[in-house]
Amino acid sequence: MKVLMFGWEFPPLSSGGLGTACYGLTKSLSRKGIEITFVLPYAFDADNADFLKLISATNIKIRKIASALQPYMSSQEYRKSMGKKPSQKIYGSTLFDEVHRYTLAAEKIAEEEDFDVIHCHDWMTFGAGIRAKRKKNKPLVLHVHATELDRTGGHQVNQHVYDLERHGMDKADRVIAVSNFTKNKIVTHYGISPEKVKVVHNAVDFSQHYYDEDFELKKTDKVVLFLGRVTLQKGPDYFVYAAKKVLEREKNVKFVIAGTGDMEPFIIEKAAELGIADKVLFAGFLNQDDVGRAYKMADIYVMPSVSEPFGITALEAMKNKAPVIVSKQSGVSEVIRHCLKVDFWDVNELSNKIISLLRYKPLHETLKDNAYFEVKKFNWDVPAEKCIGVYNDLIGKG
Repeated sequence: MKVLMFGWEFPPLSSGGLGTACYGLTKSLSRKGIEITFVLPYAFDADNADFLKLISATNIKIRKIASALQPYMSSQEYRKSMGKKPSQKIYGSTLFDEVHRYTLAAEKIAEEEDFDVIHCHDWMTFGAGIRAKRKKNKPLVLHVHATELDRTGGHQVNQHVYDLERHGMDKADRVIAVSNFTKNKIVTHYGISPEKVKVVHNAVDFSQHYYDEDFELKKTDKVVLFLGRVTLQKGPDYFVYAAKKVLEREKNVKFVIAGTGDMEPFIIEKAAELGIADKVLFAGFLNQDDVGRAYKMADIYVMPSVSEPFGITALEAMKNKAPVIVSKQSGVSEVIRHCLKVDFWDVNELSNKIISLLRYKPLHETLKDNAYFEVKKFNWDVPAEKCIGVYNDLIGKG
């Protein structure tokens, strides 16, 4: 079976869980005999990706230059990046113009490629998938890793993005949601029939170790880690508010924020305003090696997301033997047992759970060990099999 897949990030050029998910899923699909052509919006050379035939949309004749698009980019971020380009006329003047340029390239790709199914990851690729479907009359699968409602926390929703998402889901033959949490949003807020939506939970790759296994960190303070984009969706403000409460009762603790995003200046100012600037460390964006080291140095991993479709970082932390506290407003919370769960807004409860893990070693060790055992069942072969089932149903082999 041949799959034409559209995505927006892929290791090592990743900035979030989407790239991690695309890598894990395609790697497992390939092992199961699925031939994948993965289309990306920039010239690309991926390590450990010999199992893929990677095509850059920019190498299609109607696309002669690299796309200015980047994963998770907002309209404002696109405009800001365009101000730094030496020659802007070759790019779309807005984020949506640039997405449209990529969409037009899909028709050319569809003409040149032989495939049985189209599989698209998140909203920027939905138009491309629809074009390819029209060109070859092949079934279209849309894989929803996050909705506009997740990215904005339901505030200041970009209507254009929402409309593109809804139109894509309406035209698709099947929609894959990364959790029941996400499926409920798709059904409730996008008006898609529940029978059309298949839940395929994410997983974690145990074959990947981004750090030296002998890595050791000498530290006197306990470390509580936040790793993710520093945006409203991920709840970094609740992390800092909880840090303040913890530090009122526990002094030898450092709170590490690893990631970048539009809320970073606000979070820096808030830490200073709360009088904990010396206890909150900003690590910035981490490469894959440093991500592994961050997990390994963490005594506790906290994912306080406001709206998290899944949350692969929680599985990665469990794999690296860090006890995990996750938001109940997440997809991962519906599938893991050996963690602590809290409503994202309840900073009192979050701080109490952090303190419990810091003070009570038996709780810390039991949670860590049980979570490590539990996470081993979350391998990418399971979601790959479910995706193959979707493909077979759509092309009449099921």
